[in-house]
Amino acid sequence: MTTLAHWIGGAPADVASERHTEVTESATGAVVARVPMATPEVVDRAVAAARGAAEEWGQASIAARTKVMFAFRELVHASREELAALIVREHGKVFDDAMGEVQRGLEVAEFACGIGELLKGGMSAQISRGVDSYSLPQPVGVAAGITPFNFPVMVPMWMFPVALACGNAFVLKPSEQDPSASLKLAELLAEAGLPDGAFNVVHGDREAVDALLTHEGIDSVSFVGSTPIARHIYETATAHGKRVQALGGAKNHAVVLPDADLDVAADALVSAGYGSAGQRCMAVSVAVAVGDIADALVAKVRERMAALTVGDGADAGSDMGPLVSARHLDKVRGLVDAGVGQGAELVVDGRTLDPPGDGHFLGPCLFDRVEPGMSIYDEEVFGPVLCVVRRATYPEALALVNADPRGNGAAVFTNDGGAARLFEQRVTAGMVGINVPIPVPMAYHSFGGWKASLFGDLHVHGRHGVRFYTRDKVVTRRWIDPAERRGVDLGFPTSD
Repeated sequence: MTTLAHWIGGAPADVASERHTEVTESATGAVVARVPMATPEVVDRAVAAARGAAEEWGQASIAARTKVMFAFRELVHASREELAALIVREHGKVFDDAMGEVQRGLEVAEFACGIGELLKGGMSAQISRGVDSYSLPQPVGVAAGITPFNFPVMVPMWMFPVALACGNAFVLKPSEQDPSASLKLAELLAEAGLPDGAFNVVHGDREAVDALLTHEGIDSVSFVGSTPIARHIYETATAHGKRVQALGGAKNHAVVLPDADLDVAADALVSAGYGSAGQRCMAVSVAVAVGDIADALVAKVRERMAALTVGDGADAGSDMGPLVSARHLDKVRGLVDAGVGQGAELVVDGRTLDPPGDGHFLGPCLFDRVEPGMSIYDEEVFGPVLCVVRRATYPEALALVNADPRGNGAAVFTNDGGAARLFEQRVTAGMVGINVPIPVPMAYHSFGGWKASLFGDLHVHGRHGVRFYTRDKVVTRRWIDPAERRGVDLGFPTSD
């Protein structure tokens, strides 16, 4: 077992701490690291390092910043197996899933390598005689990122590559449940040539988060997590004058229409419902069976579930690993218990799994005849639990999806182009899949939901990310022709 350090000013910072938390190996429950909880003083030290680096880094040429991002991309690619192994150990994902996470993070780094094209300002020549106007996109200053446990590499990389490429310094507060990958990313950024202090990592809980949200040296805050915390992040940080994008929770529905290929739909539901043990904000947690297909769909899903192997994510034969912690396991088991008590039909009971060790294991669970008002429907379970809701008609199914207060992602399975187009036009979700269960966009588009799944105006990465991490300065210039001096004019300037 090791004691992790913060990363401040380009190097590990061993700061004495009165409070620590433990990182466990999800497959065994063994404690593998101790994590110091940052005090406001530690946060202040990290922000000071970032502010000290921000001006120099923000004034660096686009070519210099791009060179660092290209080098970082290559180092992450070379270290992808090491990063994946850290994810497997501390989070519990199977290795292939962890490798996929690293790859999706890499895609954002690759997008950031094109920052020269993305930072072009707009120019309007001759807006009045001899007068031009143009915009200069400039960095906001120091950005903070607060990220969840479920994607310890990908979600931070949704944020900091774009922020750094735009010329900002960054302070990352990763989840204390699986923080080691963030420290590895910090090492790789330093190796890539990022100036000391431009990227910092502080570990902690709410005390550290609130210190970031209220710190006068932080200019913007990015967050991914649950809806209640996202609301707190948004309200607190905006009240302290910061730009905020706070992505909240989800309840992603997949509507399966009667004309759909049920084998394709069942494959997709099992993959999207149980991959990463359901610990994805884009996991499909509700399947809406329309018309008379529900019995057949449930049978096909159940058949595929029987073939899943639950085990240590490091074992090549495992399809699904453990949950991230004992505390989270207790929460998900409690929601399964509540679903049974509230009258849902538990078709497959993952609680009966004989765990392959002392880790945080729960087998995949399948509920049928679920309705709004039940805890397993109303709450974001964030575990290997798929709920089937039955609706007689397509309009009823669409109304069910749109009634949910969250609007992260939604999918429809159909072979009818008109039905698919109606769904993409009418569904109130920020990301939509048509015969695609997890419609996470590529890095050159932006990720984010609607309604209570997003607090703020801009999504992460893509062009929204560039807009979030820059602010425009508009310049109006005039080079005066000596022959056309006009003297004093007290009127308000116009284009006449």
